[in-house]
Amino acid sequence: MSRVALVTGGCGFVGRNLVRSLLADNDEIWIVDDLSTGRHPDEWLSPEDRGRVTFIEDTAVMVFGAAPDAQPDWPEFEEAYHLASIVGGRKNIEEQPLQVGIDLAIDSLFFSWVWRSGRVGRVLYASSSAAYPVELQGTDGAVALEEKYIDFASNQIAMPDMTYGWSKLTGEYLAFLLARQHGVPTCSIRPFSGYGEDQDLTYPVPAIAARAAAREDPLVVWGSGHQGRDFVHIEDCVDAMRLAIRAVEDGSGLNIGSGTLTSFLEVARLFADLAGYEPEVHGTQTGPVGVHARYADVTESEKRLDWQPRISISEGFGRVLAARERELATG
Repeated sequence: MSRVALVTGGCGFVGRNLVRSLLADNDEIWIVDDLSTGRHPDEWLSPEDRGRVTFIEDTAVMVFGAAPDAQPDWPEFEEAYHLASIVGGRKNIEEQPLQVGIDLAIDSLFFSWVWRSGRVGRVLYASSSAAYPVELQGTDGAVALEEKYIDFASNQIAMPDMTYGWSKLTGEYLAFLLARQHGVPTCSIRPFSGYGEDQDLTYPVPAIAARAAAREDPLVVWGSGHQGRDFVHIEDCVDAMRLAIRAVEDGSGLNIGSGTLTSFLEVARLFADLAGYEPEVHGTQTGPVGVHARYADVTESEKRLDWQPRISISEGFGRVLAARERELATG
């Protein structure tokens, strides 16, 4: 029997990297993506791999809002990875909150489709660390975020990070209900600050890397620069996702992070060191920066998945810098 996987949002940054990994041991991949931020598979897949990919260029709302009997040619999916969402860095989250709120519709229609269609064996929902309570991420009293701070079984939730956080928290609840009420093996993962070589410049790591590649001096970051995040390379994120979809069935969530808090001033200094120059590094004191400190407790992921990040921040940032330097060299 052939193995077929479904990836919604499969043309975005995370989706592309996931699809490449899935192609190694699946016979066929189906992708649903409207290309609002993603790239067409013809741009990033080899001709051989494109022959094993069915690409549906449409919005998730339209595709999964249709009745299952309107999709008679769809196969049975051994796994479904639900990544589709509207996001584009901190600026979009803060300046377009109602647009981001469309994610509520995307997730509700997707989970309803899984339940009604009966075509999916196992489901992974790509949530976010933005679902965690913002009260635990301030300048005073920030803590390593543990999975227990979002626990639907014991009614444990609190205010997440804007509409993006609310949509992810609600999506996780739908995943929990899909597993509990309908018996579909389901998990949620909460990636922290994922980054990689082909991430677009609306995200801070590639944007700072591009400035370092151009040897900008001063090398600046948004805000004070003292705000910090937990950075994890996309390859490690994908590895954890593929482990989680098979290890977790009860709709619960797991962190994907390094467990280390790194400030944006430290990020800029590391890129300068990797680029081999010594600029002045400081914050702009402007721009959207979000919560002050967001980092993961990874104890549960290590225990339940036997997973730890393989790529150090120095190695990962070095790869991102090299990619930006290649872009500069080729114009």
